[in-house]
Amino acid sequence: MSASPPASTHSDKEASSHNDDPKTALFNAHVDVSGVDERKLMRKIDIALIPWLSFLYLLSFLDRTSIGNLKLYGLEKDLNITDTQYLLGLTIFFFSYAIFEVPSNVFLKRLRPSLWLSMLMLLWGVMMTVQGLVHNFGGLMAGLFPGVNYYLSCWYKRSEFGIRAALFFSAATVSGAFGGLLAAAISNMGGIGGKPAWAWIFILEGLATVIAGVASFWIIQDFPDTAKFLTEAERTVVVRRLQGDDQFSAAGEKLRMKYVWQGLLDWKTWVGMIVYTGCDMPLYAFSLFLPSIINQVRFHATPANLLTVPVYVFACIITCLVGFLADRWGRRGYFNLVFLCLGAAGYIILIASRNAALSYFAVYLATCGIYPCLGIKQCEGSYKRSVSLAMTISFGNINGAVSSNVYRQRDQPWYPLGLVLMYIGFGLISTLSYLYFLRAENARRDRGERDEVIGGKEGDGQDTKNGRYATVEDAKREKGDDWSGYRYTL
Repeated sequence: MSASPPASTHSDKEASSHNDDPKTALFNAHVDVSGVDERKLMRKIDIALIPWLSFLYLLSFLDRTSIGNLKLYGLEKDLNITDTQYLLGLTIFFFSYAIFEVPSNVFLKRLRPSLWLSMLMLLWGVMMTVQGLVHNFGGLMAGLFPGVNYYLSCWYKRSEFGIRAALFFSAATVSGAFGGLLAAAISNMGGIGGKPAWAWIFILEGLATVIAGVASFWIIQDFPDTAKFLTEAERTVVVRRLQGDDQFSAAGEKLRMKYVWQGLLDWKTWVGMIVYTGCDMPLYAFSLFLPSIINQVRFHATPANLLTVPVYVFACIITCLVGFLADRWGRRGYFNLVFLCLGAAGYIILIASRNAALSYFAVYLATCGIYPCLGIKQCEGSYKRSVSLAMTISFGNINGAVSSNVYRQRDQPWYPLGLVLMYIGFGLISTLSYLYFLRAENARRDRGERDEVIGGKEGDGQDTKNGRYATVEDAKREKGDDWSGYRYTL
C-alpha cells in the first residue's frame, strides 16, 4: 500500500489566499494555526454536527409524514372525519409550518443554535405526543430544516455544503423507510390502554422526539467562532477558511435591518423559491401518500407500509451520491436539471400506467426527481443568508398544502398526478433561469462591470456607480455576494 502525502496545514493555504488581498484583515491574526490539520479538523466537525442533526431531522420528518401511515390504520374512522377534513388538517399544518420559518432563522442567529433548535424539537415532540390523545377532528393540528441548513452554511464552504446538506436531508428518506417499519411494528399495540394503533404511533414517536429535544441542549454545538468543542486555533481555522470562500461574515455580524431587506429583495431568493417548490411539493405529496398509493394499487396496510422501505433506501443512496458528485464537480444546478427530468418521467408513467408492477417501478424513478434536488447556496451575509434560506424553504412548505390535496379518496386507486408534474415543470424552468442569470452575472463581474472604487476621494473622476469604499473589507461586508469579487457556483 503506497504512503499518502502528508496533509497540508491550514497556514500554508491561507498565506497564499490572504497575500493576494492585503486589505482583508486576518481573523485572529495573533493565533498560531500551524499545528492544525485541516482534514482532521473537518472530520471532527462532521462527527460533532452531522449525525445528531440528521437524527433530529429523521425524527422531525418521521413525525410529520407518519400521518400517511396512520391513515391506513383507521385514523379517519376513529376520529369520525371525512376525507375532506383529513386533507384540510394537512393543509392547515403546512401553512402554519411555513409562516414561522423566516422569523425562526432570525432567532436562530440571535440566540444560540443549541438553545433554539433544542427548544423547537422539544415543543414539537410534545405536540406530536398529544395528537395521540385526540378523539375528534378538532384535536388535529417550524424551523428545524431551514435552521439547520443555515447553521451548516455557517460551518462549511460552498464546495463542502452540498454533501453535508444531502447527508442531513437523507434523514428524510431514512425516516420514510424507518417509518413504514415502525408503523407496522407499533400497529400491533392497537387496543392496549383502549387506544387504537394510530394513537400509539403518535404517542411513541412524539416521546422519542421529546427525549431527543432535551438531549439536544447539551449535544448541539453553536457557531464556529464560539464552539466549545474546538480549540481557539481550530475555531480560527474554521473562520479563516470560510472567509477564504468569500463568506465575509463568518467572524460574526451584527443584526441590521438592511441585511434582512437584502435577503427579502434579492432576485435569487425569489427564483430559488420556485426552484425549491418544484422539488418540495412533489416530495411532500410523495411522502404523505406513498403508503396509500401502494395500498390502493394492490396491497393492504402493513404490506403497503413495508413496501415503502426499499423505495426510501434507494432515495437515500441517490441523495448522498448526487450530493457528493455535485460538490466534487461544482455543478449543483445541472444535477437538479437531470434529476428533475428523471422525476418527471416517473410521474408520467404513474399517470399513464394501470399496471401495479409498472407503477411501483415508477415510484422509484419519481424519487430521483425529488430527494436529490437541493438549492444552491448563493447568498453571503449571515442574516441575508438566513432570511433567504428560510423564505425559500417556507415557500416550498406552503406548497406542501397543495400536495396534501393531490390524493383524494374519490380518485383512488389511480390518482391523477398532473399537478405534481406541473410543479416539476416549474422546477425545471426556474432552474434553467437561475443558471442563465447567474452565468450572465459572473460574466459581467469578469468583465469588470461590477467593480467598486476602493479608496480615493469624491470628485477624483472615477466611476462610482458600484459604490466607493475605504477598503476591500468594507466592500465585502456591506455588499455581501454583490461584491464584484464574489463568484456564483452553478
